[in-house]
Amino acid sequence: MTDVPTRRLGALEVSAQGLGCMGMSHGYGATDDEQSIATLRRALELGVTLLDTADFYGAGHNEELIGRAVAGRRDDVVLATKFGFANRLGEPTRIRGDAAYVRQACEASLRRLGVDHIDLYYQHRVDPRVPIEETVGAMAELVREGKVRHLGLSEAGPGTIRRAHAVHPIAALQSEWSLWTRDLEAETVPTCRELGIGLVPFSPLGRGFLTGRYTSVAGLDETDVRRTQPRFADGNIERNAAVIARLDGLAAAKGVSAGRLALAWLQHQGDDVVPIPGTRRQRYLEENLAALTVELTPEDIAAIEAAVPPGRIAGPRYDAAGLAFVDA
Repeated sequence: MTDVPTRRLGALEVSAQGLGCMGMSHGYGATDDEQSIATLRRALELGVTLLDTADFYGAGHNEELIGRAVAGRRDDVVLATKFGFANRLGEPTRIRGDAAYVRQACEASLRRLGVDHIDLYYQHRVDPRVPIEETVGAMAELVREGKVRHLGLSEAGPGTIRRAHAVHPIAALQSEWSLWTRDLEAETVPTCRELGIGLVPFSPLGRGFLTGRYTSVAGLDETDVRRTQPRFADGNIERNAAVIARLDGLAAAKGVSAGRLALAWLQHQGDDVVPIPGTRRQRYLEENLAALTVELTPEDIAAIEAAVPPGRIAGPRYDAAGLAFVDA
């Protein structure tokens, strides 16, 4: 097993890099369960402990897949899953955070994962119709019953985070954070650090864009969600590729890939930061983990941030419908 360092999300100890599992079930084209299971097991062999899923990913398929992969290895893994999207894929988006639904969703996730407890249970999106106190109160009941160990929020704003944390300690906030999405740095990151809440960035490689592999959507599967995202739209994708090209030069100078450098930058943002890059392939899993060995000086970090400055990425990260479910 590789000596992957650990970090803390509140009181929860996890590997310094986790594995985002959404793409193993939907979002990025055709999937292969056996390939995904092999990648999940390889992650455990390499010392990754944090596996991140949600009941929405593949309408429960992703949780079932992870359950198969970790069977017999429960003590080696920190299972994180999320609830909140009450619709099936392709249906109009509905968010639920009422107490009854929290319990219903948790019981269903436990069955699919094949475990008796969830290590880190997130609210996937904040339900604007339900006070956060009710939602987190119901999540806290699950902690008291031993069905959940630690609580998290996803895409929640500073005000919501404070109110939630007052009900029960929040271990982690999962939100998008990378060189091309830095919105949470101004207020959300300081709020989490004041309260002792860890940060779990999803899409830390900008949905693959920071690797430099995507300069158009032409090669993407017809079902790939990036085809509908503004930053990959004609006009925006060309401008964004020009910005990211500057990262390639810095990466080449250090003898690493652009993606590895982008992940290293994020990992250097603090010991409370645990990125969860997603992949279905062992090759990319190992490349992403190699970012943990990249040392960056303050001068390196300044050069990276000058190459990809905030505000220079063209297009919002979601369309208007997607942004409507992000808590400000």
